[in-house]
Amino acid sequence: MFPKLSDLLEYIFGVKVNLPIQTYGFFMAIAFLVAAWIVWQELKRKEKEGLIAAQTRHIWKGKPASAGELVSSGILGFLVGFKIVGMITRYAYFAENPQEFILSWEGSWAGGMVLAVAAVYSSWRKKHKRRLEKPVKVQETVHPYQLTASIVLVAAIFGIIGSKLFDVFEHLDDLFRDPVGTLFSFSGLSFYGGLIVAAFAVSIFAEKNKIPWPHIADVVAPSLILAYAIGRIGCQLSGDGCWGIENSDPKPGWMGFLPDWMWAFDFPHNVINEGERISLCTGDHCYALSVPVYPTSFYETFMGTTIFLILWFTRKKWAVAGHLFSFYLILNGMERFLIEFIRVNKRYHFLGMDLSQAQWIAIGLVLLGVAGFWYFRHKGQGIRRSRQSAVSNQQ
Repeated sequence: MFPKLSDLLEYIFGVKVNLPIQTYGFFMAIAFLVAAWIVWQELKRKEKEGLIAAQTRHIWKGKPASAGELVSSGILGFLVGFKIVGMITRYAYFAENPQEFILSWEGSWAGGMVLAVAAVYSSWRKKHKRRLEKPVKVQETVHPYQLTASIVLVAAIFGIIGSKLFDVFEHLDDLFRDPVGTLFSFSGLSFYGGLIVAAFAVSIFAEKNKIPWPHIADVVAPSLILAYAIGRIGCQLSGDGCWGIENSDPKPGWMGFLPDWMWAFDFPHNVINEGERISLCTGDHCYALSVPVYPTSFYETFMGTTIFLILWFTRKKWAVAGHLFSFYLILNGMERFLIEFIRVNKRYHFLGMDLSQAQWIAIGLVLLGVAGFWYFRHKGQGIRRSRQSAVSNQQ
């Protein structure tokens, strides 16, 4: 396994470069970038097809920088300088423990103060150069695709909050034992928790910016599943514990042409140091599972990519806004429900069944997707009837 990107590069190219980038974090960053590109493309397409429209807003031009703008620039400049300069001056520590360094009080106070002053001055000067003797209020056009960065940022922030909250609810014993460590650790994140909370946040943000939520739901559906598939590559390569149950059965004959690790894998050098110590190994990650397990993160990458391709090549064929997202919910729920049978997770006994939290949510998503087909179809008919009535009245 490759806990850090340095390990992966050394394995591929044979060159050791101590980079402060964790493999899982690297693929999560790639996932967000790819998702942003898809959202940007889909918003442009929907506007071009007349499904969503650009909006106008009024802004002031020629005003000096406000006290709030200067303070926020200073705070942001200080935080960036505090950490960036600290990363440079204590590179060895940062490279070995990037997450620990970022979440700690380690940094450079001098670097923070210098960048804070520079940020305040830059913000003041930028507004001062454009200052008018008499500020004017002007109208500008905002296209939906110009909101892509904000949409992705809202999804990221609330997705992390939701995923952490759902995981904490599932592991309350860890919360009581170490509340601070559990709440502020990047490990243990529930995808469905992030999906649910982020979906509400993005819907509210879109509606505030005059983008109907059925359309924004269709826009993000392909990006969500592809980002999930890419994120699972990070899980597989780093060995973060998102693996399956023990699998000591021999590989089936029909899988003979595939590598053995695709059937059962012991995740050597996994990032969470799970299993037994590897003989003669030195360093931070010297453990491998004593019994191989199903590499479920690899399976989910394959299934997630397949679902993405289905959604991507059918996205223009759905006549009713919201139906693509409903289809995504059904496919996503089916995928997660099935993979959970061979995945390590806590089970809950309810209605005579022992299922994981993710499986119960997956059932809800499938039902929600089915209901969505009915809801959006009738909502679309109601909108069309209202428009036709309005046209008739005008005539």
